Amino acid sequence: MTTSPFFRQPNDMLPERAPPVAMSGIIGWLRANLFSGWLNTGLTLLALYALWLIIPGLLNWAFFDADFAGTDRFACTGTGACWAWFDQRIDQFLYGFYPDEQTWRVNLALFLILPALAPILFDKMPGAKQLRWFSLAFPFVATFLLIGGFGLEEVPTNKFGGFMLNVTVGLAGIVLSLPIGIVLALGRRSKMPIVRTLSVAFIEVFRGVPLITLLFVAAILLPIFLPSSFSLDLVVRVIVVVTAFASAYMAEVIRGGLQAIPRGQYEAAQALGLGYWRMMGLIILPQALKISIPGIVNTFIGLFKDTTLVIVIGLFDVLNIGRTMISNPDWLGLAVETQVFISLFFFVVCFSMSRYSVYLEQRLDTSKH
Repeated sequence: MTTSPFFRQPNDMLPERAPPVAMSGIIGWLRANLFSGWLNTGLTLLALYALWLIIPGLLNWAFFDADFAGTDRFACTGTGACWAWFDQRIDQFLYGFYPDEQTWRVNLALFLILPALAPILFDKMPGAKQLRWFSLAFPFVATFLLIGGFGLEEVPTNKFGGFMLNVTVGLAGIVLSLPIGIVLALGRRSKMPIVRTLSVAFIEVFRGVPLITLLFVAAILLPIFLPSSFSLDLVVRVIVVVTAFASAYMAEVIRGGLQAIPRGQYEAAQALGLGYWRMMGLIILPQALKISIPGIVNTFIGLFKDTTLVIVIGLFDVLNIGRTMISNPDWLGLAVETQVFISLFFFVVCFSMSRYSVYLEQRLDTSKH
């Protein structure tokens, strides 16, 4: 039996060829994103020219003409930045007033964040099942390490400061606000009047009041209304207020995701005989949370940046540490260097969260599978 030349068998088909070089790889990316048209090309060239003007001077100021050693600002004789304070004050920026001999506990708690977050942030981790148990235990482990007790020297929270305080308040708020926000979002959509009313009242009150006001309430007014025999640590009060504030915004973000789920998904889950909580946990919430990822991460980023507001109630976060340092006669005039250093810290943390958000959206995008 002969085969017509017009109808080739699958084995006779020509091999698939790679796309043209100009349409793939780095060249393809440049053509698509930077040189796709005359306007895009012009803006790209203008941006490159601006960078050529800015970057050399910035590098000269920050590195090549900068001073990195000295016991005070008078040791800096160059025309660039004065980073001499970095060696003298870095411990305060990192740990605040935490005892020097106990800073290993802060470092250990920070190191343990990695195995605690890994099974949550990334799938297919080796030993993920066991690590998730550690993730649940990590808040208690970190609290024990930072505060002490049971054999460890106790460190009062008024010694917390610097980046350590920002990370502690921010991470606690992030971890607690997501589950509380989910409960509030479900409560706001509940058919039970009492649950819905309480959820709406909580959300509207905390969304309608500035965080600075809530911090003043936590620092000044709350102790007045508490029984005299009961005292609540200031840092704990701040974490509670920040968590409540972020949870109200988180609830609205998640409620938007819940409203985007088609009614058919609810009906299909009910047709399978699933109860309310199984329907929410297995069918509705996974889809709603995927839709809400950008809003959730945006709320996390805003929460972390808002930790600097604790400066108004006298806590020595990293901004207050920096302000105090540059008011010292030995380091007067170094506000720019200090703010650049603090800004870089917040940029790295917030940019990392935003990039993880992009990764998570791409991983959960079912249209590509």
